[in-house]
This record gives sequence, structure tokens and C-alpha cells, in this order.
Amino acid sequence: MVRALVLPAVSAPLEVTSIALPDPGPGQVRVRLAAAGVCHSDLSLADGTLRQPVPAVLGHEGAGTVVAVGDDVRDVAPGDQVVLNWAPSCGECHFCAQLSEPWLCVRANDATTTPYARTRSGDGLYPGLSVAAFAEETVVPRRAVLPLPPGVPLEEAALLGCAMLTGYGAVHHSARVRVGESVAVFGVGGVGLATLQSARLAGAGQIVAVDVSAEKEEMARAAGATDFVVAGEKTAKEVRALTEGGYGADVAIECVGRAATVRAAWDCTRRGGRAVVVGIGGKDEQVSFSALEIFHFARELRGCVYGDSDPARDVPVLAQHVRDGRLELGALVSERVGLEGVGDAFAAMRAGRGGRTLVVF
Repeated sequence: MVRALVLPAVSAPLEVTSIALPDPGPGQVRVRLAAAGVCHSDLSLADGTLRQPVPAVLGHEGAGTVVAVGDDVRDVAPGDQVVLNWAPSCGECHFCAQLSEPWLCVRANDATTTPYARTRSGDGLYPGLSVAAFAEETVVPRRAVLPLPPGVPLEEAALLGCAMLTGYGAVHHSARVRVGESVAVFGVGGVGLATLQSARLAGAGQIVAVDVSAEKEEMARAAGATDFVVAGEKTAKEVRALTEGGYGADVAIECVGRAATVRAAWDCTRRGGRAVVVGIGGKDEQVSFSALEIFHFARELRGCVYGDSDPARDVPVLAQHVRDGRLELGALVSERVGLEGVGDAFAAMRAGRGGRTLVVF
């Protein structure tokens, strides 16, 4: 039995309890968690914005140590430190094999639909986003673990599994930020802070952070923001006014997932600029554009899944940036809690407070 945080039903209170975790079967790995980040996607799973079979153990951003492997697993062993990959690509589907776009793999979340553990009463438990990191230990497919490169603290390495990988990828893969370009980042949570750091790493000139909370300005500037705007009815105009000539930002990256912020990101971008949507919004969040403005502004609007990243390729790159001091994982963390603190972390996210909360085991 291991302690875990269970979501018994959509929108139900979270419960810290003991669960029965099986030994790893063929192609599986059992991992003892060192830490897990509390991501907005976990909140979206808990409140039904994203679909998730229940009862479930949420948590998809984690790192830990391998404690056991299935009989046919040869390339990782007990004692190895690993980062969890919540969207492991199959390597065989159209997007993986033909297009080399593993972040769009059609089988990435196959494990989500199959119970991986049992409650104390014997009911099946589903793994949130295939990983179930809000637990002392978890069992995942071999494809869902990435060797942790040396020199990265194990607890903070959890952030490589989602926040930092997504923010870095949004800047370097999706938006393709070039040296000297201006960047506006909407939302200064964990992913937003990673995006700000990554924009600085890319050599962006002006970096404007936008958030509903004025209290986040200090964190935003520490992460690389040169300017800060408190979100309101005239956010787009305020961002454009800050840019050279008032033309607007070359790039806007939306890390919130709301129709209003997607629209503001589009509106603050210069003619011919790029707007990238990282945030995951609900199906009722509708954004509209006129056919004329699409023609006139010639902007690019695109979605971004997992930072358009290949974790096996990008995690070693991120680790090198961390070792060299160019990226700071700890700067994303505003609070460290135990499993009992996840509910408060969800409340903080709803209220727009703080950066990334890290569950430490």
C-alpha cells in the first residue's frame, strides 16, 4: 500500500488515502516519487474541463527513482533517477513515424483509460494523464520514464516533465522566437514563468509579462520580464503601447486557456506577428475573428501541445541549460507542500496566486 491523493469523482473533494499498487508487469516501471508539480491541467482534470476516468490519481509532472521494472525492461534499472513523461509517444503512428511530431501521438494517453491500481475497497483506479504522480509511488509504461541527466536536483527535475518543457518548447519550437524580437507572455504561473525564462534564453529583446495579479510582477521580472502589465479591459492596447513604435509584439504566448486572453494575445501582436496558445481552455471558451482582420493583420495563430517537444530530445538540452545556470527550475516554485496541500494549490490557481506548487515526498 502507498499513500496517494485520489479524485473519487469529477469535482469531488480530493482524498489522501492508501492504495494498492501492483508490481510492474511487462513493459512497465515502478517509480518512487521525489516530487510532483501541481499543474493547471490537473485542476482541469479534477473539475471536468478535461475528460478523465474516475476514480483517479492525478498528477502528471514528476520525477523520482526507479524501484522495480517488468521482466522485459532492460534499459532502466532500480536506482535510476527518472523524469516522468505524461505523453509518451508510440513511435509508430502517423504523427510519430511519418511526420516526426511525437507530441501529437495518437496513443500518448492510452494508459489513462486502464486502471493501474486499486482503492482500499478494491475498486479500479485510473492514472491521471497516464502518470498518477500524486502518490508516493506509481507504475507507468516504460515509454513514460526519461533518464534524468546528471547535475539536476531530483525534486526540481519534476518541472522538466511539463512546465519547463512546455514553456521552452512554446518559445523555441512553436513561436520560433528570434534574437531581439519582442515577446508578450500571458499568465505568470508555472508554465508562464518557464516561458519567460525561455524567451530570455532565446535572446528576446523586450519581454512583457501579463497577469491579473500585480503581486506576480516580482516573479515575472526575476524570470526575465522587462515590463509587466496587470490584465484588464485594455490589456492589448497597453502591451502594444509598450512596444517599439506601438506596432505590437512580434510574438505573444498565451498560457491561461481563456477566450479573453487568447483574443488579447492576438490583438497585442504586430501585423505579421505570431500568437501561440499554450493554455488549455474549456470547449465553451469560444474565440471569434472576422475574415477581414485575418487577411489584414496577416498574423499567425497556432496551438501548442506539450511545447511541440520531443521529451527524449529536449530534456537533455534543458538539463544542460540548468547546469549552466541559463534556466532556473527553482524560480518556478512558489510553494512546497505535502499531498494534503494539493487542494490549496488548486484554490490558489483559481484565484490566480503564485507560480508552481511542488508536492515533495
